Amino acid sequence: MPLIEKAQLMSAPEIDRTLHRLAHEIVEKSGGTKHLALIGIRRRGVPLAQRIAQAMRGIDGVEVPVGTLDITLYRDDLSKVAPQAVLHSSDIPFSVDDKDVVLVDDVLYTGRTVRAAMNGLFDLGRPRRIRLCVLIDRGHREMPIEASFVGRAVQTSDTEIIEVRLREIDKEDRVVLVDRTG
Repeated sequence: MPLIEKAQLMSAPEIDRTLHRLAHEIVEKSGGTKHLALIGIRRRGVPLAQRIAQAMRGIDGVEVPVGTLDITLYRDDLSKVAPQAVLHSSDIPFSVDDKDVVLVDDVLYTGRTVRAAMNGLFDLGRPRRIRLCVLIDRGHREMPIEASFVGRAVQTSDTEIIEVRLREIDKEDRVVLVDRTG
């Protein structure tokens, strides 16, 4: 099914400004960075978490730990995704016990990815608190999951897709709205 680009929602400078704002918001609402940890949901949540942590270093000079979570085995649609799921490793080089964990992802849609991420996180320990930070919230929730930190809310139709393109993965920084045709 071909995809047609309808609009650019965010440019590289807009993504950068939004991530800096989110970093300030997270630090402010967390009362600092003392027990804070960021965990990026593999794929695009990982570079977003790393960029937010870098922005936090600029705020108070503290290294906020960043981890990577692969949710492949926790998905409720694993059999529909691919006949052979490709597993990547999670890399969380710190204990999540008693941490104020902020899960980071690119787009919040149905909520199923976040549910899977929380299941994966609970297998690693018992965080003090888990909150969610997303670059884009596009609505259409199927589960009672909301982000605590949102870069931008964008209303979409069921045929539209939001593509977040990041230089670490896609060699460019931009967010575009595309439509499925046919």
